[in-house]
Amino acid sequence: MRVIGLTGGIASGKSTVSGMLRQMGVPVVDADLLARQAVAPGTPAEREIREVFGAGVFRPDGSLDRQGLGDLVFADPAARARLNAIVHPFILARSQEELRALSEAGHGIAVYDAALILENGLGGAMDGLIVVSVPQEVQLARLRARDGIDEATAMARIRAQLPLAQKAARADWLIDNSKSLDETRRHVELVWSLVRERFGA
Repeated sequence: MRVIGLTGGIASGKSTVSGMLRQMGVPVVDADLLARQAVAPGTPAEREIREVFGAGVFRPDGSLDRQGLGDLVFADPAARARLNAIVHPFILARSQEELRALSEAGHGIAVYDAALILENGLGGAMDGLIVVSVPQEVQLARLRARDGIDEATAMARIRAQLPLAQKAARADWLIDNSKSLDETRRHVELVWSLVRERFGA
């Protein structure tokens, strides 16, 4: 089975594109969903996060305060590396399980949706790479509106990932998500037809 990576910068609209692909019937393995599963109450990763980062990154009901933890790790590269070391092995193992299940079910092609494909050195493991891109000013405005954060905090989060321009340079297919949803959908449909054409799927 061919595995196509789907990535982009924070607030670039990668999840929007992923949803459109799902609506088209494309099987998608979502690394962000797996990350949420990894830190669910009672999991080994959740317990390790509690030990490393303390009770302050948890809500009164015991669930992980993802926003609070994000504020902490985006401001501290060492803390971010510690969190990644806790969560990423689970994400990688579960991703491989899900992709294997899709292959065994007879799918010829699937999408692996993850923000950090290139940062984690997984680009070479993909059969192709789709990058969702927007101009930085659009990315900044969307991130501030989505998370209710100031410009400095938003820029720190953007800078914690590879610049979108560098990701775009590695893309086999580039999707511009800076315009209307209808235009993005048309672009997604075009790109997916090109993916299928390349792999005869």
